[in-house]
Amino acid sequence: MAWMGRNADIKDGDSVNLLLKTGEYDLWSMRMKQYLTFTDHALWEVIVNGDSVSRVASDSTGAEAIPDEHLLKFHACKDAKSLWEAIKNRFGGNKESKKMQKTILKQNYENFAASSQEGLDKTYDRFQKLISQLEIRGEVIS
Repeated sequence: MAWMGRNADIKDGDSVNLLLKTGEYDLWSMRMKQYLTFTDHALWEVIVNGDSVSRVASDSTGAEAIPDEHLLKFHACKDAKSLWEAIKNRFGGNKESKKMQKTILKQNYENFAASSQEGLDKTYDRFQKLISQLEIRGEVIS
């Protein structure tokens, strides 16, 4: 079952990195939902509804989306739904950590400054990422 490759193509061919990075569970989750909806809707249904027939093999590309240092923590997952829940529990954070992340992001937004060594493109990308992370957490930037 191939479903969470390190780099995957979404409908129009744009390459999207689907590797889960520490601290970026919400963004990863949105990307995975979009990717699976377009590429393997049946698998997404298994994740949402559960299905014991769909096993997650250790050599599947599902395991490729998990950083190597965390891979052993998920080896016991028997199906796609339990794997998704385990990833969510491990990387999604609790209410307090999400609140703290949101506070830190707000502070970073308020204190945002361009570096003299950083090019305009990198500054813009860093600013856009910050805004996206705030929006994912429900913060509206006006």
